[in-house]
Amino acid sequence: MMENKQGLQQTIGFWTAITIVIGTIIGSGVFVKPAVVLNHAGSSNMAIWAWVVGGILTLAAGLTISEVGAQIPKTGGLYAYIRDIYGRFFGFLTGWVQTVIYGPAIIASLTLFFGILVSNFFNLNQSTGVWIGIAALTFIVVMNMIGTSLGGAMQNITTVAKLIPVFAIIIFGLLWGKATIFNQDVTHLIVDKDQINFGRAVLATLFAYDGWIMLTNLTGEMKNAKRNLPLAMLVGLSVVTLAYVFINIAVFHVIPAETLVGLGNTSSAEAAKVLFGGLGSKFVNIGVIISIFGCLNGKIMTFPRVPFAMADDKLLPFSRAISYISPKTKTPVGALLIVYVLGLLLVLLTLAVPSIVNADYLSEICIFVIYVFYIMAFVGLFLLRKRNKGATRSYSVPLYPIIPVVAILGGLFIIVSTLQSDFLGAFYSIIIVLVGIPFYFMLKKA
Repeated sequence: MMENKQGLQQTIGFWTAITIVIGTIIGSGVFVKPAVVLNHAGSSNMAIWAWVVGGILTLAAGLTISEVGAQIPKTGGLYAYIRDIYGRFFGFLTGWVQTVIYGPAIIASLTLFFGILVSNFFNLNQSTGVWIGIAALTFIVVMNMIGTSLGGAMQNITTVAKLIPVFAIIIFGLLWGKATIFNQDVTHLIVDKDQINFGRAVLATLFAYDGWIMLTNLTGEMKNAKRNLPLAMLVGLSVVTLAYVFINIAVFHVIPAETLVGLGNTSSAEAAKVLFGGLGSKFVNIGVIISIFGCLNGKIMTFPRVPFAMADDKLLPFSRAISYISPKTKTPVGALLIVYVLGLLLVLLTLAVPSIVNADYLSEICIFVIYVFYIMAFVGLFLLRKRNKGATRSYSVPLYPIIPVVAILGGLFIIVSTLQSDFLGAFYSIIIVLVGIPFYFMLKKA
């Protein structure tokens, strides 16, 4: 088995790469967002267009970052790209946000959500659900320590499993649905008219598409990364976009828009109930549980590569321990442990002081600053082309420069929308970045 320069085995093949793209994006959003997006869009037509636009923006971002990744095929993803294009300082700040707050917050949220879903499904108490979530997190971390190929196998299985209820709703919804899909206006049913805004509808879909960049963290462990990264990104994002658009069309075909607008987070479950009877909602609930488990596994596969790459660059405290690779399994055990500890700590803090620590909110506010770094990476493509002028590229983003410009505009849209909807949250995320600056200079002197 080949190893990269950092000592990690290149075990991620093309099909596993595709399931990582799909699995790290599709969590619960595909099941719970249709009604939310409809409330912002105001009509079935505009809701469907919101999912299409969100998919196009995400695909543009994925194709753009793929060329960056093909030119910088290193473990660490966004951290490695920003570091190599803009220098160690900005690279550190990118990795700092991902390692200290963003990654642990997402892992904690998924862990708690998984435990709640399982406990609700089996009618257990909430305290039991917490321990179920922690047990699932521990199991996933151990499996990924034993071997990246094991984590990849789990990703393959859970991705296929989570797509079964998605495609079941799509296929049978389109075949058996009787409601009118298009031209259904629901603006008269929405009490708060201020929330009707196509931009907010697209923003809601983009949160469901979040996670598209996670595969890049594993670039250094991919077989033939220069070819497989862009191809897996294209296939994976296309599958996700089609799944999101068509499940919404199917849901509209099963449930009239005027009914759907009041369903909140239960829209897909209600559609399944109509299609498959009493077992329908349970069928979807099982799909969501598997989906969250697979999404958590995808995050555990990908997030530790950021602190690993930072520690390899001596840009974290205890870098030697964090960059430790098991000589037997060739997995980044040190980085997996630090991500596990930080995620578990945030789970416990969220439970102990929910009024102070909210993992969901922490992950949401970090979206703002993460997209600042995304835009820097998109702009970095132009810098790389100028820097490497005349060099042969294994992959070039199609329709250059149109697609990179679309990616940049999509990123700016999220930043502006976040400033308008949650200025205080955006401010908090900037504070998190600024806190990292003194740590950088302390580590630089060490």
